Amino acid sequence: MSDSLAQSGDEARQVDALIVGGGPAGLMAAEMLGAAGHGVLLADAKPSVGRKFLMAGKSGLNLTFDAPVERLIAAYGDAADRLSPIIREFDADAIRAWAAGLGQETFTGSSGRVFPKTMKASPLLRAWLDRLDGYGVDIRPRWRWQGWSDGIHRFETPEGMRHVEPRVCVLAMGGASWARLGSDAAWAGTLAAHGVPLAPFRPSNAGLSVDWSPQMARQFGCPVKGAALVAGDVRSRGEFVISARGLEGGGIYAVFAAVRDGAPLFLDLLPDLTAEEVARRLDRAPSRESRSNRLRKALRLDPARLALLNEFGRPLPDNAGLPALLKALPIRHAGPRPIDEAISTAGGVRWEALDDDLMLTDAPGVFAAGEMIDWEAPTGGYLLTACLATGRRAGLAASRRLGS
Repeated sequence: MSDSLAQSGDEARQVDALIVGGGPAGLMAAEMLGAAGHGVLLADAKPSVGRKFLMAGKSGLNLTFDAPVERLIAAYGDAADRLSPIIREFDADAIRAWAAGLGQETFTGSSGRVFPKTMKASPLLRAWLDRLDGYGVDIRPRWRWQGWSDGIHRFETPEGMRHVEPRVCVLAMGGASWARLGSDAAWAGTLAAHGVPLAPFRPSNAGLSVDWSPQMARQFGCPVKGAALVAGDVRSRGEFVISARGLEGGGIYAVFAAVRDGAPLFLDLLPDLTAEEVARRLDRAPSRESRSNRLRKALRLDPARLALLNEFGRPLPDNAGLPALLKALPIRHAGPRPIDEAISTAGGVRWEALDDDLMLTDAPGVFAAGEMIDWEAPTGGYLLTACLATGRRAGLAASRRLGS
């Protein structure tokens, strides 16, 4: 018995498998272990599990992306090689079949994103928790992980300190964004103390801060459509929003990683027109009209795009220089929004710390899954796909280890 355990007077509870974290990766790991007949205790620091999962469901719960597996894997960038075999075993088709098994049929939107037909997360989560309950998974909310030593994991709970001695453990505590939903990366210091190499956390899929001039206030909340964002070799036609804080939304998220890593950001206000066609249309506009009217009528620029042109392009050049500016408007920004506002994060447990089954090489029997691992992906279903797939891989590997 360890000194801390002796002082607490609490005997360690022995279980087959301990899952730390009740997000999609942890729940999937629990499903794999429970389905194999192992005794599973799942601990989560929050009052209920799946809180970030439910938050994602407020916009329809984008489960995965319906595309050939090679395209799916390519979205993970530097982590694609390591994630490739994991996602091939649980790709978009497999995720759709899994959801159907929980009574949640899916559909594919025009963009390729896959959603439950209910467009909600709660029915799927309820069915999932019912399945885990049927497997005997013991879910313990408000159990905050305090680390481990000598194979015994410590938890701060409403009833005081509790200790668990599992034969295997899957850590799935999320990344470093949305702390109020449970992903606060408080685990990072503990793993670092155990010698686990970690990559620094960085925001991913986040907005950009902009110090707006006062006249932009009337545009706050306005969507920007019919434009393209360009950063490095990344080009996005997605919609985004002008907010009091800056620029937010799917179009921004698609170019965010390139901007975060130093690429300048440009806005093509007329992506369906060449610079030559823009020049011709401006030349044909009546000279007696104001420049604002010529831009609005000849080029069909709406108020939001006109406002961005005036915000970032003044003093505007003459007609000869205007087409180039309209096709590549430099966006001045103050960098990413705070990391806790990001949809997801890069950084975490480095891949070299894990074997192919996602087990910590220096801690046999301890696995990692989900956003704890150093990978990132764009929105569009890729985030949940990797969380579910890594949770599945870790859960199956832990189950095999128990079987051996």
